[in-house]
Order: sequence, then C-alpha cells, then structure tokens
Amino acid sequence: MHRSQGLLFNCRAATMTGPAPYGLIENAAIAVAQEKILWVGASTDIPPALAALPRHDLGGRLITPALIDCHSHIVHGGNRASEFEMRLKGASYEEIARAGGGIVSTVAATRAASEDDLIAAALPRVDALIAEGVAVIEIKSGYGLDIETEIRMLRAARRLAGLRPVTIVTSFLGAHAVPAECSGDPDSYIDEICIPALRAAHREGLVDAVDGFCEGIAFQPPQIARVFDAARQAGLPVKLHAEQLSNLGGAALAARYGALSADHLEYLDETAVKALAGSHSVAVMLPGAFYTLRETRIPPIDLLRRHGVPMAVATDMNPGSSPMCSLLLAMNMACTLFRMTPEEALRGTTAHAAAALGLSGRGAIAPQLRADFAVWDVEHPAELAYRIGFNPLHARIIGGALWH
Repeated sequence: MHRSQGLLFNCRAATMTGPAPYGLIENAAIAVAQEKILWVGASTDIPPALAALPRHDLGGRLITPALIDCHSHIVHGGNRASEFEMRLKGASYEEIARAGGGIVSTVAATRAASEDDLIAAALPRVDALIAEGVAVIEIKSGYGLDIETEIRMLRAARRLAGLRPVTIVTSFLGAHAVPAECSGDPDSYIDEICIPALRAAHREGLVDAVDGFCEGIAFQPPQIARVFDAARQAGLPVKLHAEQLSNLGGAALAARYGALSADHLEYLDETAVKALAGSHSVAVMLPGAFYTLRETRIPPIDLLRRHGVPMAVATDMNPGSSPMCSLLLAMNMACTLFRMTPEEALRGTTAHAAAALGLSGRGAIAPQLRADFAVWDVEHPAELAYRIGFNPLHARIIGGALWH
C-alpha cells in the first residue's frame, strides 16, 4: 500500500530524539506528506490542520526510524568459506592474508564477475537487510584493486538502488589491499592505480565517500593520507578502517581529515578517542568481524562514552571476516560482546549510523526528516537487540509509502 500523505497513529514511537530514553512517545501519531515528516507527538496533541489527513492504525506497535547499515561490503564475487575452516584450524586473519588468502582471494573472484553477476549475488544480501527494516545501505568497493573492477563494483552498487526500495550510499575503498601484481610496492599502487581509479569513479558520479584500510597488512598512514588528499581535492568526505588489528594511528589520521567515521577501533587509545571527539567523527562498531575472527580485545566503549563520541553499529557484511547480513544480530552482538546498551545499539543503527554517512535528513523521527520508518511487533525498543535469530519486523514505511 502506498500513501503520499497520511497520519500514522496508535503506536509507540522511538523517535531517537529528546531527553527520554529512546526518545519514546507513548500513544504517538506521526503526520507524513511528500516523503517528509510533518509532525510527531502524542495522539492527544494532533494539530487541527492535520487531523483530517488519511489515517493508518499501527495497532499499538512500536515504530522507529528505519534502520541504516553504515558499513558493508555487500558487492563482491565468490565466498571464503574455506578460510572459515582454516581459521577454525588455527590460522589467524593475518596469516591467511599473507598466504594469498583474505581480501586478495576475493579480488580474483570479483574481477572475474560481470556487473550483472555482482548484482545477482548482492541482491539476496540486500533483501536480507531490507527484511529487517533497513532503508539505507552503505556499500564499499575495494575488491577490484584495479580501475576497471573498482568502477564496475560501484556501478553495480548504484544499480541496486533501482532494483529495490532502498537507498544506497557508496564508498570508494581502493586502498583496501595491495593486489598481487603490485606486491611489495604499495606506494606505486596508491599513486598509479588507487588514486586514478578514485578520480575516474568520481567523474562518473559513483562515489559518495572515500574509505581506506589502515593496518599492517594493508596501508600505512602516509599512504592513506595521499588518498585522503585526493578525496579532499574532489570534495569528497572520508572514513577509515582503523585500529582493528593494531594501533597505527589511523583513527587520529581520520580525525585530522574530519572523517565522517572511523570503523572497527579495537586498538583505539584515549588520545585518538579525544581526537575523534574533537572532529565530531562517528566511531563505527563492527562486532561481526570481532566475532568471526574470535578477537579478544574489544573497542574502548567506556572511553568513547566518556568523551561523547557517537557510536554506530553496522554489519560489516563481507565474505571474509563478517559474512553477516543481519543488522539485528549486529545490534545484539554490540550489546553482548562490546557491552553497549540496547539504546546505544538502536541509536547506532539509526541516528548515529546516519551521521556516519553524512545523512542529516535520516535516522530519527522528527519534522522535516525523511519519512523512513520500521514498524515492529514488540513492546519495548530493547527487544530489538535482545532477541537472537528472531525478526519482529511488521512493515517498513519508506518515504511515507507502506511496504509489508
């Protein structure tokens, strides 16, 4: 059912705004028109000018902002189930990568896939997220590591938005790994392939942000800085995989460039936390990778709280370290593994996830924001992070249109 305007009522609204926990409004009503929220408040306070709008009864259900997956690698070729077995036999992530596995193995499969192949493989993953109330998915390149395939990945990501009722945000991740043909010469790869690929993709309008992987098995901060300089010249925001396996100072580098986000952050120190707070960057928690790699060092959640750094939560859906297509499961993992609260997890997949993508008009239920909602068969917002392997979604409302 589709509506261009209407009044949603008989619901509990977790607006994710205001001082109340979850921004919760009991017996709420939400007025929507032209894909925007006109008004939200208690049903007893509906303005007379809106009272005559067509009404839709939500049956007392919980309504939240539609969820946002702000870090994913959904577009890729092949899978790495064999590496899953290797890790269970004792091989580390770094050992697999140095032996030619890891990201580089996915590169071969992605290079061999056509644009249509990449879309066909990605659609079931996109559908799994949509089925959990997701309205925005960030998708990274980074499995091409040559100009042609990086652009093909980004074209595929853009096309997904025309095939499903979902917003796709793209990130250029050419600085993800050094391809085999450039082994031992990461600087030449950055200058001769990565940055030219970024510029070519940007000319096609395929890039919303620029990402990188700052780690011993990937790129050092000075190399990432050159990519970020190219992003700055193109007027593109940046984000960074940082401090996942060690502390190379990636998060501090990201903060110096005013990054939208720094992601992973298991080895983050307090100096870098302060830098992220000063730059208003979002710390993106990725418990799926922590779980899959059986890591033991959790991100410094208390430090991030103490210094007021907003925390997002995402799936990090990728074929190697986080083959997870459930944002609800990521929320549960953020609570059980990282000790985030259920409210922090929900803010992390709504308001803070929107901030991590630079989307000022999403992630909350407030006037003038986009009318993207998830309607749930639950009594309390904490249930969204509490249950495991259970999806209580009743419906998505995207731009004011109801999708069952």
